[in-house]
Amino acid sequence: MGQEKHTDFVSLVRENVREHGDRRAFTFVSEDAGPGHSYREDVLGFAELDRRARALACRLEERGLRDRAVLLLYPEGLEFLAAFLGCLYARAVAVPAPLPALDAGRFDRTRRIIGDADIAWILTDTGHREALETWLKEAGLAGRVQCLDTEAGEGDDPDAWTMPRYGPDTLAFLQYTSGSTSDPKGVMVTHGNLLCNGEEIKRRIGGSADTVGVGWVPHYHDMGLVGQFLEPLYLGCRYVFTSPITFIKRPVLWLELITRHRGTITVAPNFGYELALRRVTDRQMEGLDLSSLRTVKNGAEPVRAATLERWCERFAPAGFKPEMWMPCYGMAETTLLITGAPSGPGPVIRDFDAAALARGRAVPAGEGAARRLVSSGRPVTLDVRIVDPDGLVPLPDGRAGEIWVRGGSVAAGYWRSPAETRVTFQAYTAGGEGPFLRTGDLGFVDGGELFVTGRSKDLIIVNGRNVHAHDVEETAQAAHPAALAGAAFVLDGVTTEDGREEVVLVQEISTRAAAGVPPDELAGRIKAAVARAHELPALSVVLTGRGTVRRTTSGKMQRGLTRQALLDGLVTVLGADLEPAAAKFIRTEPSQKHD
Repeated sequence: MGQEKHTDFVSLVRENVREHGDRRAFTFVSEDAGPGHSYREDVLGFAELDRRARALACRLEERGLRDRAVLLLYPEGLEFLAAFLGCLYARAVAVPAPLPALDAGRFDRTRRIIGDADIAWILTDTGHREALETWLKEAGLAGRVQCLDTEAGEGDDPDAWTMPRYGPDTLAFLQYTSGSTSDPKGVMVTHGNLLCNGEEIKRRIGGSADTVGVGWVPHYHDMGLVGQFLEPLYLGCRYVFTSPITFIKRPVLWLELITRHRGTITVAPNFGYELALRRVTDRQMEGLDLSSLRTVKNGAEPVRAATLERWCERFAPAGFKPEMWMPCYGMAETTLLITGAPSGPGPVIRDFDAAALARGRAVPAGEGAARRLVSSGRPVTLDVRIVDPDGLVPLPDGRAGEIWVRGGSVAAGYWRSPAETRVTFQAYTAGGEGPFLRTGDLGFVDGGELFVTGRSKDLIIVNGRNVHAHDVEETAQAAHPAALAGAAFVLDGVTTEDGREEVVLVQEISTRAAAGVPPDELAGRIKAAVARAHELPALSVVLTGRGTVRRTTSGKMQRGLTRQALLDGLVTVLGADLEPAAAKFIRTEPSQKHD
């Protein structure tokens, strides 16, 4: 079974429902109230999920929502799955988004999505309907936008559902990008995209109906939605998941679920693996058994070689093996997966000459400074090129440029944004080859392996050399045990007397781990380590508390917003080592504004 037999995703899902019934299921693990660590598992079998989706589809049809965008605002759990599938069954265009009630900063983003997608209906659960209706009223949207509680059944007969007509080009959902470098945009994902990327993932992971997935990535993120929920429907396999909040509160739960359910695959961004490394104790290691894992995917943000190696060492006693690692690369604009490491050999980690790489050439490290990179693997069937972003000329192996992609997984474009769609999704090389998707990411190919080096908008150019922000951040984090997450960026328009751009690092620290070291001295130590490693003559370091660096809803760094918060005086400065030019713009005393 696979994409070759179907032209739409719903037909494939219904075939899996008929074949497996409730023998395949989604299991949601939530924390019980009360003392101790007790959890409950709620199970939703494929047949019951299908029944609920068909019943909801009837309600959506009655409201005339076919081919209309519908906003899905749910907490993590099984109700979201039924609502999303109900939208597919009704041929309504699902728009997953985080609940705005979870974070005041998300209200504006949700309001912009409502306006951009012309939302008239919000689907939610019983526990959040009243709060959302109150918010809509306060936002002046009451009457124009209505809420539908999908948990409150209206006696709809699932058997009354009639399957709509679909085709490969039928729009399945809008994946609003996280906005790490720009305003959120609705990526138009079609049924054909889902089938194509589902097959890409299946072939790369060796997936089947016997696959057992375990995860915690949020459902409104492309990795969570496509990788955790739609891929199990594509494969007809089991999936066990918990919420990101539950994971962050007790990271070992993730590994306990793998142990208990004999998980064969899991997926997370690099920071999730780092969190588990920091927070899983020796005592918690007792009883863990990760030997059932075949595939451990690491993607959505830069994959760190140090993370992979320390994880292997830490969890080897629990049965973890290096060959389980599958670094990967993808984005919403390609449905999800672009490249991934083939199963078996494990991650490819290589050292490259840092100076040559800064000039756009990938050569093996010699006696000089080295930059250690993890390969993001290889494409399955997608056409992946490295292109000079200015001259639009394809580059050979070993030359760094922008990553361009074409193939069946590439989405249809941005919702109601023809100009941006042309620029991003309809790019042609100088020789007329195309159309390609311009990812905005930089990288190179070496021996068939794709190495992603960073975002073009996060590139720091110093004396003609390219320095990637996340490399600066990684060096800073390794400079002292107190260093946590950091955000590196250029202060636009601010230069030294000799014309060099000012680079600033906003560095979160653990005050407990920094005890005994004066904050300004710690800032100086971090500055010296970073400046020496990356030859940054004009670097300013600002120390601040945990949680200051801005991130998207999916955890990606928002360096631009962090820069603005710093300039607006919204960053609490614990210590600093500032260059004179930067000191004129950075307040060491925060303003009275609130985050």
